[in-house]
Amino acid sequence: MAYVKWSRYLLPTWKEEPAEAEIPSHKLMLRAGLIRKVASGIYEFLPFGYRALRKVERIVREEMDSIGALEMKLPVLQPEELWRRTGRWEDFGPEMFKLTDRKGQGFALGPTHEEIITELASREISSWRDLPLTLYQIGEKYRDEIRPRFGVMRAREFLMKDAYSFHTSWESLEETYNDMYKAYYRAFLRCGLKIKVVEAPTGVMGGNVSHEFMAVAETGEDEIALCSSCGYAANRQIAHARPPSPPRVEERPLELVETPGVRTVEELVEFLGVSPSQVVKTFIYVGRGGPMAVLVRGDHELEETKLLQAVGDPTLRRVDDPDEVEGIAGAPFGFLGPIGLRIPVLADEAVRDIPAAVVGGNREGYHYVGAKPGRDFAVERYLDLRRVQEGDPCGHCGAPLRIRRGIEVGQIFQLGTKYSEALGATFLDRDGSEKPVIMGCYGIGVSRILGAVIEQHHDDQGIIWPVEIAPFHVVIPVLRPDMGEQMELSERLAEALDGAGMEALLDDRDRSPGEKFHDAKLIGVPLMIVVGPRALKRGEVEVERRRDGAKTSLPADPASVVEGVRELLRAESI
Repeated sequence: MAYVKWSRYLLPTWKEEPAEAEIPSHKLMLRAGLIRKVASGIYEFLPFGYRALRKVERIVREEMDSIGALEMKLPVLQPEELWRRTGRWEDFGPEMFKLTDRKGQGFALGPTHEEIITELASREISSWRDLPLTLYQIGEKYRDEIRPRFGVMRAREFLMKDAYSFHTSWESLEETYNDMYKAYYRAFLRCGLKIKVVEAPTGVMGGNVSHEFMAVAETGEDEIALCSSCGYAANRQIAHARPPSPPRVEERPLELVETPGVRTVEELVEFLGVSPSQVVKTFIYVGRGGPMAVLVRGDHELEETKLLQAVGDPTLRRVDDPDEVEGIAGAPFGFLGPIGLRIPVLADEAVRDIPAAVVGGNREGYHYVGAKPGRDFAVERYLDLRRVQEGDPCGHCGAPLRIRRGIEVGQIFQLGTKYSEALGATFLDRDGSEKPVIMGCYGIGVSRILGAVIEQHHDDQGIIWPVEIAPFHVVIPVLRPDMGEQMELSERLAEALDGAGMEALLDDRDRSPGEKFHDAKLIGVPLMIVVGPRALKRGEVEVERRRDGAKTSLPADPASVVEGVRELLRAESI
């Protein structure tokens, strides 16, 4: 690839921070000319950003190929019929873009590709001899996010690598799962990311085992629970902590007391003089199996993902409308409790041992005190349903958990036979019996990686690109491009660097030196070589490292510059 002249390149930079952007990566991707917004959650990648995106693609592709995965291309338009066969046409929810063709046939813009790849497997896999097999693609995905934000972090159109593996046994799946785990880790390290791998919810994808690859960043939308003692790490949505000790109160008889206008935990604590740990909150949920009540302690928060995973019903929703609550439970909103309810009751395990709980009285202006689970109300199942907090004891070793933020850049799943059974993907085993194919699924947010990298690699002047995904390796500001000698030297250096495999951006614009230095730091290219009067007078050029501003002088001849830059880039890559 020949070196590029900035004056002939589409690389528009902004001095002002865009009002629409909230986090550093979004601001810098706009200011440094990587992307431009077309509509909410939809972005164009300009040439500079696309160069970086292609380098991330290359790294991901190399790591997938290294473990024997085979690249292919699947269609974006997917028939409604396939999604209905797996039950996900409705389960996936409003995030799925749906459309109808001129013949009235329904289609989805692919948010993911489990259905279509499994249908392919049902046609092309017939025998144990065809397995194991891993297929992958890199292509656009579409999700109608309720709140697109943070630029490429939560977009409605994004670039993703998705892979799918097919197996005769769980042992074979486990082997590929581990290979994929290692390949993902290598890919993210090569992109310059600091990664934490955590246990993760499976959500609408299904399966029983999943891990997320989190780029640690304070601006991340996800929260992760970490134990520094035993190494336990999990998405906070499913993180497990040891149940807390029950409140130290004496058991007492059940009593209905008047609590006029007292609806919240805080108001109950003040009015009755009790501890928040004695109060039990009651929520109503509705799903395919009908309504249910869910209980958690007053000093805890319900973690809905745990509830959804335990119940196994993606349609489950919390009822927040007071009229709907009263219609289901026969009790007013704010005074709802488990005593006398005629619907199934699930409870967090911390509710089980409360000696004397305060619960809603199921009538306006009343609460029960002294309620005891098992004696005064029945609980169908006790589950881990609470949201872990900073300092909670780790569920494995008891050491305090820390809560940190992260950006999910990849997730892997052991799907099992969910899709193969629904779509008829079977194989004849060695003994001649027909069995469903066992599947794995593996995704990387390719375009999201760019945002995550910038979140981890920037300062108040701009981006600081890791070498392997930097759009260019070197930027060469020519201080006086109107002077033939400076341009001639700059072009010789750029040509020599390009010939040695180091990509150079030659800043030949008619701008002041200050503007050129400002833009060079903003776009974050690893090295800057300044060509000005000093280079001609002293026969040397100054090379500045973007990461820390360290400067080195090199003889101003192409061979010396090539060798010096190669060494500096090699040191940056270590």
